[in-house]
Amino acid sequence: MNKYILIIGGAGYIGSHVNKELSKKGYRSLIYDNLSTGNLEALQWGDFILGDLGDTEHIRLVFQKYDIAAVMHFAACAYVEESMVNPRKYYVNNVVNTLNILNIMQDFNVDKFIFSSSCATYGNPVEIPITESHPQKPINPYGQSKLMVENILNDYSKTYNFKYVSLRYFNAAGADPDVDIGEMHDPETHLIPLVLDSAIGKRPDIKIFGTDYDTRDGTCIRDYIHVTDLSIAHLQALEYLMSGGASQVFNLGNDKGYTVREVIEVTKKVTGKEISVIEDKKRPGDPAVLVGSAEKAKQVLSWEPKFFELQQIIDTAWKWHKKMNQGES
Repeated sequence: MNKYILIIGGAGYIGSHVNKELSKKGYRSLIYDNLSTGNLEALQWGDFILGDLGDTEHIRLVFQKYDIAAVMHFAACAYVEESMVNPRKYYVNNVVNTLNILNIMQDFNVDKFIFSSSCATYGNPVEIPITESHPQKPINPYGQSKLMVENILNDYSKTYNFKYVSLRYFNAAGADPDVDIGEMHDPETHLIPLVLDSAIGKRPDIKIFGTDYDTRDGTCIRDYIHVTDLSIAHLQALEYLMSGGASQVFNLGNDKGYTVREVIEVTKKVTGKEISVIEDKKRPGDPAVLVGSAEKAKQVLSWEPKFFELQQIIDTAWKWHKKMNQGES
């Protein structure tokens, strides 16, 4: 198609993988990113504009210059602990700045929006697996900011010529199988890259926070979804809207979970490295189990994850990790 897909935050972990999938399908992508957490190295497809969502005049110029068919939004602050100590940052960037782009979309009659949401909108689970109808009671400003945007999207969709898909992620993991791009967070807070850091010698050990949960080995269970599978779901959500689909919300997960110990053991197997483990006390607010149901996405979007085994996920992450840390032991 000749029109552009605007990817806000397209230099980041998930946005860059989505950009690659769009490129493979022949879409023209336009990346808008302030590079506060994104990486220039990830900008391998489409056109790039350096800009911030707080600069509404600049965004208007972008919409004037480019013929935009749809917007995908990934440019959120996403650290739960940071949101607890700096909620202002989260409400300004995640809510106010999202309103900026939504209102400009209205002014330029751009009516399709894909939103990067989160399972953090659910809060502590009352049933497992978590479906889209699960109560939404976030327990931190990060989750609250995502839920606020979801409520805004729902209101806009009811009132204006506007359709959206909100995708509630569980734990994105892994890397591009071609090793073109991968996970580059600073600071890194995700379990799999932290364990890989230990395997490659960048950190001395890995901490397990809590070993007496009511789970099969006493450690927390989380639902990991490969970033390429996640990206393909975004592409399918876009095509769903372009074919006339109504506004929808979908969970994106693997329908099953793995414990912290299982992640460590599979990482040992994939890397062939020993990993030093330190058992620590539980962290407040960590649920024992977080596993989502993605049945709705499978039925409505015909989404079929390909990298659903933990070993597949860690294997791609390890290949990327070695590429990024050449020379480490």
